[in-house]
Amino acid sequence: MRFLHTADWHLGKLLHGKHLTDDQRGLLRQLCGVVEDTRPDVILMAGDVYDRSVPPSAAVELLDDTLSELVLELGVPVVAIAGNHDSPDRLDFGSRILRGQGLHVFSKPAAKPGVVTIEDEHGPVHITGLPYAEPPQARQVFDNPGIKTHDEVVAAQAEAARERVPEEERSIAVAHVFAKGGELADSERPLAVGGAETVSASRFDSFDYVALGHLHRRQQVGKEHIQYSGSLMKYSFDEVHHDKSVHLVEMDAEGSCEIGRIPLTPERDLRCVEGTLSEIQDGDSGGGDGGESSPDEDDEDYIWVTLEEEGPVVDAMSRIRETYPNALHVEQQARVDGSSLSGLASDLEAQSEEEVFEEFAAHATGEESLSESHQEVLEEAIGRLEKEERGS
Repeated sequence: MRFLHTADWHLGKLLHGKHLTDDQRGLLRQLCGVVEDTRPDVILMAGDVYDRSVPPSAAVELLDDTLSELVLELGVPVVAIAGNHDSPDRLDFGSRILRGQGLHVFSKPAAKPGVVTIEDEHGPVHITGLPYAEPPQARQVFDNPGIKTHDEVVAAQAEAARERVPEEERSIAVAHVFAKGGELADSERPLAVGGAETVSASRFDSFDYVALGHLHRRQQVGKEHIQYSGSLMKYSFDEVHHDKSVHLVEMDAEGSCEIGRIPLTPERDLRCVEGTLSEIQDGDSGGGDGGESSPDEDDEDYIWVTLEEEGPVVDAMSRIRETYPNALHVEQQARVDGSSLSGLASDLEAQSEEEVFEEFAAHATGEESLSESHQEVLEEAIGRLEKEERGS
């Protein structure tokens, strides 16, 4: 059997105030193209369909367009679960009606987890949806007051799923969890305080493949068959070095899986650049690596800028956007070590204004003394202040 594993679309996502819906639409068009080319038997979507529980109307429309193309036009069934960002009630709307068309949505934990069975030439493959659930919710569903952690939630879900799948037949689990040993990114919302959110990968040992969502970097956790496909696109600037893709998996008669990765390329990438304002305006900041920009870098990318200026820069963002119109954040490298200034205050009364400023300037710039022109400016400023004080 051939299936496609994707996760963490986060439709409706804002990045530093910028709506990403158009970017997401382009990537989902690519995903539909992959489905058309590879013709999988089923698509697995492992949670965080939306970025928030009340998604904007544009995100709802994009999901409707995408699922309509996948299920109705291309004729490929979809198995989707709710993640921690999703509203189960909104995601679940109309699911019983749509099930007959091939859209299977599992949004809430159940004492008898939902199972979709797909036949190939070797027999049935049972796909179990294990949607995200908080421990109090799972305690009620499974009537088990001992469930206190996310690991215990998944243990209860996995055990209930095993009871619904014949032991000798192939099985797949779709879950949205923070598996122990996985690597987080800044854009992932913590599931709990401390270590209570992590789930042992061993909970999934009995499944032939585990399609996970929540962690945005594609990665294997524990055994090779336990996989995160990663997010649809980069959702924070600490993901700039991630390569986004979907998993295309071939399962044989014994349940062994061969995992391929098909890249997704956004119209606008996320990049970090650093340099002086003039270097950045000239486009030779080198993406933070100190050289010229590489040929595949685009001025339309989403940019995080770190300025390497000695003094303040007036209207920095507007000037940077003349080169990078989609710059989203600008900051200036700190040149002052706050701990090194702790001893300056003790001698203030014994120093003149000129000496106090010169000492501070030495800490801020690393220069031993002011230049002649800067000294003239300082003397003029202090003279003007003294004159104003005498006049008051």
